[in-house]
Amino acid sequence: MPIDIRPILPDDVPAIVGLARTTWLDAYKIIISPEQIDYMLAQRYNPARLCAEAEDPQKWLRQAYVDGVLAGFAACEIHKGEFKLDKLYIRPDMQRKGIGAALIEHTAAIAREQGFSSMILAVNKQNEQAIHAYTQYGFRVRDKTVTDIGNGFTMDDYVMEKGL
Repeated sequence: MPIDIRPILPDDVPAIVGLARTTWLDAYKIIISPEQIDYMLAQRYNPARLCAEAEDPQKWLRQAYVDGVLAGFAACEIHKGEFKLDKLYIRPDMQRKGIGAALIEHTAAIAREQGFSSMILAVNKQNEQAIHAYTQYGFRVRDKTVTDIGNGFTMDDYVMEKGL
């Protein structure tokens, strides 16, 4: 199954926003409240923010297509001196088909091009499916964090790291 990975451009943002909502509702419905899901989607996946990120030279946003269909997306950035995989979402009906692995390898290549020898990410401590997948891709838990994100909500995450 050929996977076509390409940059996310401003015109692609509405489809990315829709995919984010679909994957979040699937992944987080039993982990965090609907109110927190809506709050975080509005914060992190509003069109203006994603367009700005798509044009930021310190961020790389990529989308994956399979047979002409948007299957997933990833975003990475230099964050506090480290290369961070900030977003990785695959359509629920297209998971476990190598799309996530392809996007991780693509972002790892960007990290290496930028001179980094490792990549980090944050994942909700209760997102067992994602933790299992990241472990299979070579990530290991490095730290635990609890971050206040406002409006009475927190993110309770593992920070995972993968050597490149």
